Amino acid sequence: MYHDPALAAQTQADPRPRSAVSHGAGLAGLAGVLTWVAIARRYGMDGPYSALVNLAACGVPMVIWSLLVDKVHRNPSTGIDWSSPRPWRDTIELSLTKLAAFWVTWIGIATIYFMGRFYWTGNFAFAMWCFTNAAPILFVASIPYVTWLDRYLVEPKDGAWHLGAWLTGQGGVDREAIYGHLRAWGVKTFFLAFMLAIVPPGFGDFIRGDTSAILRDPAALANWLITFMFTIDVAFATVGYLLTFRPLDSHIRSANPFAVAWLAALMCYPPFILMSTGGPLDYHEGTRYWDFWFQYHPVVLALLGSVLVGLTGIYAWATMAFGMRFSNLTHRGILTHGPYAFSRHPAYLSKNLFWWLSTIPVLTMGTTTDAVRATLLMMAVSGVYYWRAKTEERHLGLDPAYRAYSDWMARHGLVPRLFARLRPKTPTPLPEAPSP
Repeated sequence: MYHDPALAAQTQADPRPRSAVSHGAGLAGLAGVLTWVAIARRYGMDGPYSALVNLAACGVPMVIWSLLVDKVHRNPSTGIDWSSPRPWRDTIELSLTKLAAFWVTWIGIATIYFMGRFYWTGNFAFAMWCFTNAAPILFVASIPYVTWLDRYLVEPKDGAWHLGAWLTGQGGVDREAIYGHLRAWGVKTFFLAFMLAIVPPGFGDFIRGDTSAILRDPAALANWLITFMFTIDVAFATVGYLLTFRPLDSHIRSANPFAVAWLAALMCYPPFILMSTGGPLDYHEGTRYWDFWFQYHPVVLALLGSVLVGLTGIYAWATMAFGMRFSNLTHRGILTHGPYAFSRHPAYLSKNLFWWLSTIPVLTMGTTTDAVRATLLMMAVSGVYYWRAKTEERHLGLDPAYRAYSDWMARHGLVPRLFARLRPKTPTPLPEAPSP
């Protein structure tokens, strides 16, 4: 590999901003997933309960690593002062106000789930089963957790308190804090149900994979490994939505306040997804996947399969890098390590490249018109993800830490510098002629 001493010296003099998450947290979670997957395959445990154990295998090692090695509970960003606990008598009224807010919020969430019929059918029914069984535990556990944590919080009057104060008729209410609280729980309401719904299918498909048959077929092997990459991705993402706790420094700093950001994100997920079969951005009509077009070209099949596995691996790596902080539409600390040292949006980039290479929209079983239509729709889908990236940057850009990271990426990031080179340069204007 070519080594550029000048570039290395420049990078050393201009170091990458510190990441809010360590490499160790994600690697600890990955070790847990690999261990449980090996056990599950050995004993044929491919059911939904085994998939839930996989979440624990992912999350518990990350919690242990974060507390014992990274000591995240001592980060100033937690807003916790462990050295000066207040007497519980001084905080009990405040805690009761917050508990009222949490319980009313959860009742509202339960009402939303109750009204949405699609939440009780298909894969979503599993998510509702999880929530139904977890609800009593969450209700009881919230009492000691809130009353304990409020004794240590530097500023305990957060969005939950302001909502509770509004509900109970107290003064000093900040409506923006209430909106922030509701947005954060809105994110969890929408995305956690979706993540839990897709946990068992992918996990089960990978565990049931017959290696004796897969190893004889490069396309089948690639698809099996792609399934595994998505299994890792889903495990980390689901754990991220579950472990939003201040003592872990994984709490939501802010949920995206811009409506356009919610619009761009929600159109990519059910029930609002626009890219699904029959949707306005459905680019699949008349197309076939990569393994169909190259089924009689084993070398091309193996090479393209390897590229697709690699792209999915980058996608999973981008989620794993979050540790236990993954979440759409939120700010939970700025990441600068792993794939985020090369691209601001490695997941979106790898995902869209995967779709282009796996679908190849210019090749269809129909007419030239079908090929043009599929290609244009695929371009529109990529445009949606570009839009999502920009709305996320607008939100995260409210934090000076992200602006510093973004500026560093513009100077040193592999992908931003590549796009900068591909972008046409603006010609330098000629100097004006002097007046006669």
